[in-house]
Amino acid sequence: MTNVLDQLRQMTTVVADTGEVAAVKTWQPVDCTTNPSLVLNAIKDPASEALIAREIEAGRKAGKSAAEVVDTLTVAVGAELTTLVPGRVSTEVDARLSFDTEASVARARAIIADYKARGIEKDRILIKLASTWEGIRAAEILQKDGIDCNLTLLFSMAQAVACADAGAFLISPFVGRITDWYKKAEGVDSYAPDEDPGVKSVRKIYDYYKSNGIGTVVMGASFRNIDQIKALAGCDNLTISPKLLDELAKDTGDLPRVLSPDKASGAPKVEMNEATFRWEMNADPMATEKLAEGIRNFDADHQKLEALVSERMG
Repeated sequence: MTNVLDQLRQMTTVVADTGEVAAVKTWQPVDCTTNPSLVLNAIKDPASEALIAREIEAGRKAGKSAAEVVDTLTVAVGAELTTLVPGRVSTEVDARLSFDTEASVARARAIIADYKARGIEKDRILIKLASTWEGIRAAEILQKDGIDCNLTLLFSMAQAVACADAGAFLISPFVGRITDWYKKAEGVDSYAPDEDPGVKSVRKIYDYYKSNGIGTVVMGASFRNIDQIKALAGCDNLTISPKLLDELAKDTGDLPRVLSPDKASGAPKVEMNEATFRWEMNADPMATEKLAEGIRNFDADHQKLEALVSERMG
């Protein structure tokens, strides 16, 4: 019998939630991602050492600041990853721009231009933006320019509806972080897969999209265990850490398909505007808190990366 990971790949596009070259070579995902947190790990990865050293030295000689080198470093790691996967590499816009549509669009275009200068076309890249109202508006502008976007830090149906209305290429609802919040709020240690709040959130979004013929890709993210992954088998995409990929590869059980477009319930279309979006986010403490926390954490890792690059630049 094939292992669970191989069975999952028959119904879902598996994405590696890592920027480490060795891990991508091992697991051979279709797509992968990079962000400040993952680049921070990659910078310590022996397989990336030559690339990192080359980019830092080039930046130093060009008189660039540590912040500018971090920007090029993120793209350099992404460019390396495009040689290892057949699909897309998600590359994140700085978290500190999450509430500035114009600056987010400018940074996204700069990322695409940097990839282009390295011989990589925009159809290999997804621009990753936080699912704030401003981030979603930036995605709407970029999508009209033919630059596909991955809307991340997504915790609510309001965010999912707004992303769909903006024509986002892909969304990344964060399963594990939703579950973390509810475990703490409800004082429980664990949930059965079908009762897991993170799993239920992605299932609801998937059903809404398929019920309304929405083409935006649903990519479950931020998993805490393989039971959450199994409970979303059949989702368009799932981005999975190397540790959990390993667990799935060692599991020889049967994996039934859970999600399928033909099982959509016919959920009605929802009208979304800025006032409704902000009201619904305000009414959802989990989504509000986890979005803010996620932006802060990405920015903290960005600052750590800048400090590390600054130190290495001397």
